[in-house]
Amino acid sequence: MKLLSNKNNLQVLFEDNHLIIINKRPGDIVQGDKTGDKPLSEVVKEYIAEKYNKPGAVYLGVVHRLDRPTSGIVVFAKTSKALSRLNKLFANRETKKTYWAIVKNVPEKPSEKLIHFLKRNPKQNKSYAHIKEVPESKKGVLTYSIVKTLDRYSLLEVNLETGRHHQIRSQLSAIGSPIKGDLKYGFDRSNKDGSIHLHARQLQFIHPVKLEPLEIVASPPEDPIWNACS
Repeated sequence: MKLLSNKNNLQVLFEDNHLIIINKRPGDIVQGDKTGDKPLSEVVKEYIAEKYNKPGAVYLGVVHRLDRPTSGIVVFAKTSKALSRLNKLFANRETKKTYWAIVKNVPEKPSEKLIHFLKRNPKQNKSYAHIKEVPESKKGVLTYSIVKTLDRYSLLEVNLETGRHHQIRSQLSAIGSPIKGDLKYGFDRSNKDGSIHLHARQLQFIHPVKLEPLEIVASPPEDPIWNACS
């Protein structure tokens, strides 16, 4: 999958002295991994260094991640104080995360709370959703609602109550509604660019330093299906 962002085309949604929030493009990797591809965190550092003419090393803390083929909101901390406080906010589930997912096979119910027990297989980098608890599984809870129905797909709004590995992808697949392009979780073909139609749409939390409520909204990528849903 091609890395799409550089410091000149970053989609910055919010920035102050403490935080910088990016609308991640599908294909960007948030933090470095074994692929050796340049991560979004390094791109953001270059952006900060150039914008503020910083000669030395730029501090940037990775608060959370999104899967590489997904798009949407990613929060970075520009100070260690902000990082430690943000880590607590995310760990204590004091954030509200809303995702958009385009799926095939309209779910039976227009809205529902899904509860599964997710077991991760590290070798496959995949999580399996079980109805009943199994050894080494973790409870995954989300709610979805159908926002729009197209000819072949449906747009779902998803709110996470837990944060598990590949949770949305696994749970929607388990009810027979895999995300468009997500071969790993049962969609029949990949998207040409390797993306999947899962987008971190909205994030609400209290600013870690200013203690003011923040609500961030990110537009989905430009493509005909996302455009039909927006």
